[in-house]
Amino acid sequence: MNILENPISNPVLIFAIAMVVFLLAPIIMARIKVPGLIGLIFAGVIIGPKGLGILDRDPTIILLGTVGLLYIIFIAGLEIDLEGFKKYRQRSIVFGSLSFTIPFIFGTSLGLLLQYSVPAAILLGSLLGSHTLLAYPIASRLGISKNKSVTTTVGGTIMTDTSALLILAIIAASMEGELNLAFWFTMILSLVLYVGIVFLIIPTLARYFFRSMSSEGTLDYIFVMAVLFVTAFFATVAGLEPIIGAFLAGLALNRFILEHSPLMNRIKFVGNAIFIPFFLLSVGMLMDIRVLLSEPSAWILAAAIVLFVQLGKFLAAWVSGKLYKYSKDEVRLMFGLSVPQAAATLAATLVGFDLGLFDQATVNGVIVMILVTCMVGPYTVEKYGRRLALLEEQQPYEPSSAPDRILVPLANPNSVENLLNLSFSLRGNSTEPIYPLTVAREQNGRSAEKVAEAEKMLGKALTYASGANIPVHLLTRVDPNVSSGIIRAIEETRITKIVIGWNGKLSTPQKIFGGVLDQLLNLTNEMVLVSMLGHPLNTTKRIVLILPSGVDHKSGYYEGVKTIKEMANNIGAKLSVLIIKDDSKYYKKSFEQMKPDVSMKFANVKTWNELIDNYLLMLKKDDLVVVLSARRGTIAWHPKLEEIPRILAKSIPESFIILFPPERDKVDLRGSRGTDVPRTLLPRREFDD
Repeated sequence: MNILENPISNPVLIFAIAMVVFLLAPIIMARIKVPGLIGLIFAGVIIGPKGLGILDRDPTIILLGTVGLLYIIFIAGLEIDLEGFKKYRQRSIVFGSLSFTIPFIFGTSLGLLLQYSVPAAILLGSLLGSHTLLAYPIASRLGISKNKSVTTTVGGTIMTDTSALLILAIIAASMEGELNLAFWFTMILSLVLYVGIVFLIIPTLARYFFRSMSSEGTLDYIFVMAVLFVTAFFATVAGLEPIIGAFLAGLALNRFILEHSPLMNRIKFVGNAIFIPFFLLSVGMLMDIRVLLSEPSAWILAAAIVLFVQLGKFLAAWVSGKLYKYSKDEVRLMFGLSVPQAAATLAATLVGFDLGLFDQATVNGVIVMILVTCMVGPYTVEKYGRRLALLEEQQPYEPSSAPDRILVPLANPNSVENLLNLSFSLRGNSTEPIYPLTVAREQNGRSAEKVAEAEKMLGKALTYASGANIPVHLLTRVDPNVSSGIIRAIEETRITKIVIGWNGKLSTPQKIFGGVLDQLLNLTNEMVLVSMLGHPLNTTKRIVLILPSGVDHKSGYYEGVKTIKEMANNIGAKLSVLIIKDDSKYYKKSFEQMKPDVSMKFANVKTWNELIDNYLLMLKKDDLVVVLSARRGTIAWHPKLEEIPRILAKSIPESFIILFPPERDKVDLRGSRGTDVPRTLLPRREFDD
């Protein structure tokens, strides 16, 4: 076999060349400060069939490239901030309409000016109106995927691409003489049925799978991939493009795949390492430089298309930014995300060529436009996205310089994954590692066996955290008293949060949880989350937060609220707040001022007995109950707080967390945050039954 044939057909050598390109292109681009995505497109131009001819754009490249395209759209659906999308849905609709309409008018006018037929001119306008979220992985990597401008743009994508692909379907039907009442009825009915079925069946399947069969391993990934490609295929059955199905699949699975989880890391890793680079390579292979050199008129057409698409997309971002008071950097970021053309544009162009609406010059002009916009978009997002990321980092919540470090004491091998998942959701985008801890109890000088058992459990924690690409710092302490070992680890590593499990076993009435936990609460001032997690966090629909009277006076109240809202945001759950015998106005205001934005409802509860007798009976199986509690003797403490864990252990929800906020010297009064106030001057609260 001649391995040096041109184009190369040896599958091993094809894959080897692709891997070398994927390795070198980003490295070379980084040296000249250009996003690596652009390097992969250029590589496709150079080694493709219309360049040096080293590789052909054969069915294998097309297959892997199609998978990469679906991957990009799917990840965008997975990562979109659903609460932010709901909050900014009007903005997404306005931006999506402008982002499609303005370039559509420009493109259609250009087609008519060049004496294209009316269907050809409309098709040219529609392909300029669409866009591909090619640069979204850059925004995700920079940690700004939940920025309002990104959420607005991603939400608008489904409008632009759906509009473009529907126009494509209409033009194709008109050319085949099928544009009748039956066509319109079938198209609308199939679209409505398809969307309804996707959002009904996929969440039900996902909830059942993650509760019953999930192993956070290979099976999880295969399940997600099956959902992605089956949904994408049935989009074609419904008369839509697969990219619409991929986006809807991402939206349907959004709340089941946590942002900081091993499963999300696997999805991104495989996509960014293999499939997305193949898509970029395949886009570059479409470019035919020789035709452009031989036909100067093609350059004029290409320049006009490039100018109009960029002008149209920038005007859409600028008008939306003016309407909703976005910063200049956010407007430029919206432009950078919406200007790349690839998916719907390529589909419409090839169909137009096959139908005889476009000539070769138009196809080449569109491909030049794809190439240029695929360079401009990532560069713009990299530049202005980095600015936004730095601005967000310059606005920390706490003035304290102490790092936010999470300790996870482990004692039960069966609870390791649940406790780590909770710590991942609390950690967010922090650069600090998680600190799993085991305490080996020394008995009669024989601790080696206990240390070996502890290290085995830590090994399980290390493997699981590695799957999520989250750093861990393993800790082992030998101490006859478990609580002393935990406290020593807290002091030595400057821990700020402790996530610890509780088995639900009831201790004597004089104790809340049991010896170890009660000692830990009495001897520490850090935030402690005592957790009993009976179902996977990613199946949680709602967090029910219980606020005892006067908890807003605690020095750690704001930190506790911030922690709970971040948890709700990261697991995609709604927040239902129950306020015990207190004025809800202040609580609403403090919650609304605290980022991130989540869906919230507030209700007043007159007494603890009403909470126990009425509200707890209305809880659902997938609810996660969180009690913002207080240590004994501190402000907001109430005797019922010590009974709540026992009651919740017997109630319907399988999971609950008792959160004890940090205790500090400074006490926050309403309107006097950060003021030193003696506890004796705080308002008295009556204990109700």
